[in-house]
Amino acid sequence: MKNLFKTWNKISLVKQIIIGLLIGIILALTVPEQVSGITILGDLFVGALKAVAPILVFFLVMSAISGHKSGQKTNMKSIIILYLVGTFAAGCVAVIASFIFKINLTLVESASDITPPSGITEVLKTLVFNVVANPVDALLNANYIGILTWALLLGVALRFASDSTKSMLSDVAEAVSQVVRWVIKFAPLGVMGLVFNAIAANGIETLFSYGKLIFLLVGAMFFDALVVNPIIVYIKTRQNPYPLVFKCLKDSGITAFFTRSSAANIPVNMKLCEELKLDKDTYSISIPLGATINMGGASITIAILTLAATHTLGQTVDFGTAVILCVLAAVSACGASGVAGGSLLLIPLACSLFGIPNDIAMQVVGVGFIVGVIQDSCETALNSSTDVLFTAAADIANKKKLAKQ
Repeated sequence: MKNLFKTWNKISLVKQIIIGLLIGIILALTVPEQVSGITILGDLFVGALKAVAPILVFFLVMSAISGHKSGQKTNMKSIIILYLVGTFAAGCVAVIASFIFKINLTLVESASDITPPSGITEVLKTLVFNVVANPVDALLNANYIGILTWALLLGVALRFASDSTKSMLSDVAEAVSQVVRWVIKFAPLGVMGLVFNAIAANGIETLFSYGKLIFLLVGAMFFDALVVNPIIVYIKTRQNPYPLVFKCLKDSGITAFFTRSSAANIPVNMKLCEELKLDKDTYSISIPLGATINMGGASITIAILTLAATHTLGQTVDFGTAVILCVLAAVSACGASGVAGGSLLLIPLACSLFGIPNDIAMQVVGVGFIVGVIQDSCETALNSSTDVLFTAAADIANKKKLAKQ
């Protein structure tokens, strides 16, 4: 048994996850009733990630800000601009793809017990109130906007603390990061349980019935990852972006695909930034921040499902409204982490732009939950990998600028 564990540990995490994925599919298709108990593995894995991720963001950001020394320069302004441009560009990709490949949905009665935001004003209001939320309440409810705000404020305040206090914060941040790494070690078992549950409950044919929608969502995300983002990086760095793009997708995107949590993928991204020899004072802040506001995948999901609803209802969308949808999808996506239900819950908000009734919009949300097994994984992979990609692009551009001076 000891030798078996040693052999297993020598296999890379990605290969371990693929093995867990295949076992989950085989069990779901052959003996679903006999081994139904393995669904608990998926629930435990997701529960552990949800539990530790808010604490991780809180201590990482607070430790990074408190340890920042006066006079040290960071590229945060450039990175934030890249985050916003990337999220807006993703929305544009989704809108163009939806016009080229028009999808009609088979609407389902689902998610009727969820109350979506009634308008962009409510979304902005929610974001503002999330900023001033009680810090304990923010941690309990995984309110990442509130967590980020309190971590920034306490980090600034603790810049004047003693070195021993800052060292303690750094140690706590590292300890929480290690806990996340331990949890991710169990990803193969968690993925096995999640895949088994998804196929056993819905049937693999259910996913096939929404194949066109899944292909459009995944295709748009791949196009954004392999064409649009490389163009953005090239404009910023003036060098071949693809070695960096593929590195980020391989080392960050694949792990995020299976953990389905940008926040839980932060330690993976931090390690990747360290391997790329990026400025620690910058990436220790930009990576947790990106997990909160860099949401290109969410922007794609919101735009595609909204336009699929308009096509299903036979509505015509003009150019001006499409541009407004790009902006709305980008703004909503940036605030998705602060709204219960994430990107899917913001679909009714975008649907309201076209006068689509709420009961129809919530049926679209129901469709989103069905394809969410694949959609959410790809969305998280895109979101998380671009956190490192844009941080690295800003760092490369800054080093080139300094070399010229």
